[in-house]
Amino acid sequence: MALRIAVVLVVIGALAAAWWLLQILGMPPGFSPDALASWLQSQGVTGPLLLMLMMLIAVVVGPIPTLPVSVTAGLAFGVLPGTAIAATGAVVGALVAFWIARFLGREAVYQRFPDNPVLARNGSQRFLTIAILLTRLIPIFSFALISYAAGVTAIKTWRFAVATLIGMLPMTLVFAGLGNTFRLNPVLTVSAGLAILAVMVWLPWHLSRHPESRLTRWLHLHQ
Repeated sequence: MALRIAVVLVVIGALAAAWWLLQILGMPPGFSPDALASWLQSQGVTGPLLLMLMMLIAVVVGPIPTLPVSVTAGLAFGVLPGTAIAATGAVVGALVAFWIARFLGREAVYQRFPDNPVLARNGSQRFLTIAILLTRLIPIFSFALISYAAGVTAIKTWRFAVATLIGMLPMTLVFAGLGNTFRLNPVLTVSAGLAILAVMVWLPWHLSRHPESRLTRWLHLHQ
């Protein structure tokens, strides 16, 4: 455990150093997409790397909100390149958060919930993949929180990465393309988020209560 904590502290220290570097390079305060885009363009070939670094820090630590970074990516580098840059940074950040949680808490969760259909060692890979995919589609869910929570489940790393990438691409593309003129309808966003949350709460209960149902058998295939 001491080694695990030391590794996590090193990662956090590296992220803090990266944040300090961004400040030294003159990153504008306030996270205005226009100001950030102008600053990134002034950094030349390092601009895309700095944007990926911003997104990574936003996902793992959270001092920068992720949606303005996606908007900035489109303004600074164009819709498709900006989407690719922002998505790359977000996936890398998500994997860092995922492995911090897995490194520190997965074994404890195994032992605490040995028979849970989601948290056990043989937890349903299909259910977990679908859950990650759905939560990435709706910006109401914290990108960082979902990444940390996924780390203590049974989901395989490659499934988490694929579900994260596919799930986040639509909204990343929208924000990179439409910029800060785009506004989510709060009622629709919250309604969609609550609906997904309800499904995620109901499915594990259904799996445990009806182990022989068709849905249960399908979700437990190809683990």
